[in-house]
Amino acid sequence: MKPWHIEICDVTLRDGEQTPGVSFTCEEKQKIAHMLDQIGIEVIEAGFPVVSPYEKDCVRSIAGMGLDARVCCLARARKTDMEAAIDCGVDMVSIFIATSDLHIRHKYRKPRDVVLSDALAMIDLAKDHGLEVRFAAEDASRTSLDFLKNVYGKGREHGADLVSFADTVGCLLPTEMYTIMSELVSSSKAPLCVHCHNDLGCATANTVTAAQAGAFQLHTTVNGIGERAGNAALEEVLVSVQVKGGVERYDLSHLLALSKMVEEFSGIRMEKTKPVVGEHAFAHESGIHIAAILEDPATYEYFMPELVGQERRFILGKHTGKKALEHVVAGLGYSLNEEQICQILDEVKELGESKCGITPETLTALIRHARKETVS
Repeated sequence: MKPWHIEICDVTLRDGEQTPGVSFTCEEKQKIAHMLDQIGIEVIEAGFPVVSPYEKDCVRSIAGMGLDARVCCLARARKTDMEAAIDCGVDMVSIFIATSDLHIRHKYRKPRDVVLSDALAMIDLAKDHGLEVRFAAEDASRTSLDFLKNVYGKGREHGADLVSFADTVGCLLPTEMYTIMSELVSSSKAPLCVHCHNDLGCATANTVTAAQAGAFQLHTTVNGIGERAGNAALEEVLVSVQVKGGVERYDLSHLLALSKMVEEFSGIRMEKTKPVVGEHAFAHESGIHIAAILEDPATYEYFMPELVGQERRFILGKHTGKKALEHVVAGLGYSLNEEQICQILDEVKELGESKCGITPETLTALIRHARKETVS
């Protein structure tokens, strides 16, 4: 299989920080950027400089870290935004305009051709200062394809290096994304970027589908944080492009540590069942599953936990089987006979049905009690 031709632009430090109630310090942003760089992320969107002097200082500091990744920042198609971006010393600026009739009507109150013309002048300004330019269409998923193609074509004529498609309100399904991306990729003269929100729970699926259709730059956030329901999750996209797209250049072993770091800095806690980095992503209770996993982990794990810095865990409870219990007991250093195992298994199931968590301490107490009873 020929690996997909993609790169990752992680936007945790900008779109991720737009999660309601989230604010990163400069030091926190630098730590996140450093770990993203260790993973091998090609582009890091460091912030939105015009937001505040502090934000601008943070973006400038990340641009000065000497990372292998290219550092990007966001800018509206306004001269003040462009001047702030230029002052930060970034490698790339993402210039965005809203392109749907709905957004243009309520945000600009002027003809869309005028909106486009104003934006093209900002591309010229950025290119005059030697910046790589990503020309982004906000609410692209609700924009007519003909106008979107015109926007991208004009942007390319003015020197835009990449053009970007934002599913701003997360309204697309993967089938729709594939159709749209296929048409845009075939018509665009610039590499296409995709930026997906998760309002319908499809952000990761839409991002991976766009890559299948030929999109080049995939936008993500760590843990999928972001406005409203969030963005495409970096950890999910990276695993998908490796196991499905044959892209093996990223060091995924840092994903769990990065997830925990962003959890701490953002205050947004992950669900236990969160794919890839959740506490239960590689946890098993079913006796049928564990018996098979002990023979070959691939029976119930599509990729191994070590790939992403995780560990496999066996949880005891209502669904525990004999082989699973024997394995866990042996891991605690005990050797039990058949009678003792069956007694403990019954007690474990009863505790599980009573919604009592079975900790190593609880199991040890059950083991000691069973051994004492059978000896006496």
